[in-house]
Amino acid sequence: MPRIVAQGDNLNELNKNYTQMPLKEPVFLNSVPKCGTHLLRNIMRMFVPVEQQYHQAFIQIPILRQHTAAFAKDRPWISWGHLLFSDDSAIALRGVRHLLLVRDPYDWVLARARFFLSDTFEGALQHLKGRNVSAEEIMNMMILGIHNKAPTLQEIYVHNALGWLGTDTHILKFEDLLAAVKDLDSESAEKYFSDLLDKCGLGELPDDWRDRVLTGSDRKQSGTARENLAGPDNEIPEELPEMQKRLVDTAAPGLRELLGYG
Repeated sequence: MPRIVAQGDNLNELNKNYTQMPLKEPVFLNSVPKCGTHLLRNIMRMFVPVEQQYHQAFIQIPILRQHTAAFAKDRPWISWGHLLFSDDSAIALRGVRHLLLVRDPYDWVLARARFFLSDTFEGALQHLKGRNVSAEEIMNMMILGIHNKAPTLQEIYVHNALGWLGTDTHILKFEDLLAAVKDLDSESAEKYFSDLLDKCGLGELPDDWRDRVLTGSDRKQSGTARENLAGPDNEIPEELPEMQKRLVDTAAPGLRELLGYG
């Protein structure tokens, strides 16, 4: 498996600043890779006792069977990972509160490209770094895949997101989460985080919920936040160019609409 070289955080220590209620049911925070995984995870870590946070592993299919204890009903944990849709995943998550974070595929292409080109990511694509390919070429690779080296956008979204649609999985959009974080004084943000805690079975929002969200969402605490990626600027644009948008729509027709992006 690829290796991620990211800075640590002190959120477990900061968790002690808040009164925590015991988690009564297991919760799994799932996500399509590069969809704001650490943002959601770090926020929720401020609402659950550290003793019930499953830090043993970032759960994925290759190691799922070694970490089924994360989903035990008699000893509930909140855990996280990129768990694609499969028979083993569905069985493991039976009776678990399952949240899945997705992102607009247009923006996902940019985020994945920046991550793969950064020194934070160590894997089979080292040869692409150092501007050995253009920004447009790396974006096309993120969309269309790299033969025998990296899956296509469609493959990733089919197995990590679409397979969970229409089930009891709660689908969250990264854009909605980010908007709520940026506007914590609004009624819409309060409703968003109230609904989020409800989906996790954590009851009502505590009075200090805004402070908890601010602590968990601090970008300095996330080793994979864009500004914390190690390595040089690789000139990936702020917005996906029109041609690459057309490639996304051609390579994965109907995907954005199915996920609620139209």
